Formats: sequence, structure tokens, C-alpha cells
Amino acid sequence: MAAYGMVRTTLDVDLVTTAEAQEGLVGFLESMGYDTIHRSSGYSNHLHSDSALGGVDVVYVSGGTSQELFAAVRTVAGPDGISVAVLRAEHLAAMKIFAIKNDPTRTHAELEDIRFLLTLPGVDREEIRGYFEKHGLGDLDAELE
Repeated sequence: MAAYGMVRTTLDVDLVTTAEAQEGLVGFLESMGYDTIHRSSGYSNHLHSDSALGGVDVVYVSGGTSQELFAAVRTVAGPDGISVAVLRAEHLAAMKIFAIKNDPTRTHAELEDIRFLLTLPGVDREEIRGYFEKHGLGDLDAELE
């Protein structure tokens, strides 16, 4: 099972993995003490009672989407030199837009993350705008201007 993501300063971890991995991943997280707050075919949200362990948000993808995302990952040095596979900033923004669509209460936090992603060198602003439009959230994209 491959999972890729980013760590926010809030200690939440955002992951993306294949749809086929959902059952095993949710079971693993629950065995580690995480409560499943929300679960659908494309998204799950988990929170640990120990605030130091934070939350885990997972987007599940399949088919062409998974092929596109996973083909574009790059490996970076993470904590203690551990290799971490990271999605393109544009794909991370797409995950966050998807999270907003599924849970509008997350809008403020996710838009702040997207605002940060837009500051990274070489980010394709038009691609991210397209993800907002695709999910019917073009009005939120305008807030980032």
C-alpha cells in the first residue's frame, strides 16, 4: 500500500492512497487509537484522543487519477532523514479542494493551506483554478486572489 501526503503545522497528516487500501488503512488507524470521524468512498477523517498524535485525513483514488498522482510524486527528506514521497503542490491543492467540497466546515483551514501551496516555486496557478472549477468552488478560488 502506497500513501503520500504532507504534514501541516497543526499536526494533521493528509494522505492519498488507492481506493483498494481503504479498508486496511482505516482498520490500521483504528487499531492505533484513531477514531473515524467521517468515512465515504473517497475520503476519511480520523482523530486521535492524544492531541500530540493529531488527525489523519485520507483521500482515496483509483484508475487514471491514482496513476496520474502517483506517477508525479517526488521523494524528499523528512524527519530524521526518512524518505517521504510527496505529491505535486497542485495535486495537494486538489485534495484540499476535494476536502472542502465534502466538508465545508474545513474551508478556512484548507484555503490557508492552498494559499501556502500557491507560494511555492513553479506552482501552476491555472491548474489549481481548474480544480476549484471542476468541483463547483470557483467562488472560493476568487478569495485566494
